[in-house]
Order: sequence, then C-alpha cells, then structure tokens
Amino acid sequence: MLLQNFVQQQDEQFWFSRQQASQFAKQVATDFNPIHDEDSKRFCVPGDLLFAFLLHKYGLSEQLSCSFNGMVGSDVPLHCQQQGDTVQILDQNDKSYLSLTQSGKVHHNCQFIGALIQDYVRFSGQNFPHILQPLMEQHQVMIHPQRPLVIYQSMALHFFRFSDNCPQLKLSGSSLQIDGKRGNVLLEFQLLDGAEVIGAGEKRMILSSLVPYDAAQMQGLVDLYNERKATLAIAD
Repeated sequence: MLLQNFVQQQDEQFWFSRQQASQFAKQVATDFNPIHDEDSKRFCVPGDLLFAFLLHKYGLSEQLSCSFNGMVGSDVPLHCQQQGDTVQILDQNDKSYLSLTQSGKVHHNCQFIGALIQDYVRFSGQNFPHILQPLMEQHQVMIHPQRPLVIYQSMALHFFRFSDNCPQLKLSGSSLQIDGKRGNVLLEFQLLDGAEVIGAGEKRMILSSLVPYDAAQMQGLVDLYNERKATLAIAD
C-alpha cells in the first residue's frame, strides 16, 4: 500500500486533506461512515489512517497498544513525539490525538506491515453492520438513528512470531457491555499465517446515545449504510 498517497509531509510535520482521508476510508478500509465524507460538517480523519502512518514510520513490534484520544480534522499540522516506548501524534498546541506504545522485537518488512494494515483496516471498517448490529440486537439496544455515533477507543496487537507471509485477521470473539446510554464493545481477533495462529489482537469501541432496539429503525440504518456503500463505491 502506497501510504504517501494519503498523507502530505513537510520536514517533521504531516497532515491529511479531506480527499486523502476520505479516499483511505472508502478505498482501503471500505469504511463508509458519513464522518469520513469530504463534505461532512463533522468530518474527521480515520483513526486507522493515523495508526497506519505510525506503523510505516516506526515499524511493527511484537506487542503494541494504541489509544485514540481525539478526532483529527482535515489539513491540521501534526507531528510525532517519542518518549521511551510511546509515540504520540500531537498538533501545534501539543494536543494528543493518538498514543502508540510498542515493545519487543521490531519488524520493518514493508510488505508484511502493508498487508497487515490493509487486512486490519478492512476488518475495522466492516464492523458495522456485520458485527455491531447482531450485538446490539442481542442486548436490545441500538445507536441513535438520528445521530449514530461509534467512537474508536483503542486497539492492541500481540505477535507470537512474525512471518514471511502476509497475516490474515479472523474474528474470535465479540461482546457488548451496557453502561447507561453508553455501550462498550470489545472485538477479539486472531492473526493467522495459513492455519497457524501467530498472534492475537483486540479492538475497543464506544457506542454513544443508546436507545431501545427497534428492528425497523435498525434495518433502516443498515439499508442506508449499504446504499451509501454501493453508491460511493461506484463513484470512486
């Protein structure tokens, strides 16, 4: 994956245009969340794009954890600050948007890292409706149909070993805990080299403004999402 197509850099600064971030969401992550549309009033850069940028810059370690602290707007000048094993993405006011902590052996194979990123962000981008909708139905809650919001909170990876082959992700578990009108989602997955498990990972998300589950409204959200996906995929 040519990440330079989705980022602009000058010296130690980097930033993402609306077009670049939106194309990454739709073409790489297959994520059709409206907040990644170029004309969205609530536009933000995909968190997975920030994560991908750091992996290309610093390499991939045996253990890593990533926390998402805020939403990045378009054309915001950013820079990296490293302290020990932790790297942060900061803006000019030193506001932190992402923190990445790595430990263990570091892997710099660009092909391996690129393939992992592509598989992970596609897995990540398809969380709705394939994984989240059944979880919400099971717990009889749903995101608000007028202002649906799913917040990317954190993720972690742990490799038992690296491989010369491109790893593939497989969902191994999913759960939803309800706390008032907030839902905490945990997705667990395995990293595979063929049939062999070479690592594991997890992704945490927050569902906000939960309301009682309504099958008709939920189906309307799913249909709208699928229509947007089909329309925008043809347009791209």
